[in-house]
Amino acid sequence: MGTLERLAEQLADDTMKVQDATGQDRLFMEVSSVLAASSQTLEEAFLTEMRVRLAERIARKFLNKKIAEAQAATEGNIQS
Repeated sequence: MGTLERLAEQLADDTMKVQDATGQDRLFMEVSSVLAASSQTLEEAFLTEMRVRLAERIARKFLNKKIAEAQAATEGNIQS
């Protein structure tokens, strides 16, 4: 992993932590604007890292809901 990827990954990890702690779900866009002023390359890598993390979080939430629904249905069938 090169410097660009490592820095983008670290920034994305830290940004996700701050977003979770503060509830500012668009903080990553502010960080992106700061990066754009000095490095478009790092900005793009950071945004890619953020999009991947946010998409994974949405997909994970969806799957967890489906698992919970399947378990509830199974438990309902057992009790019937």
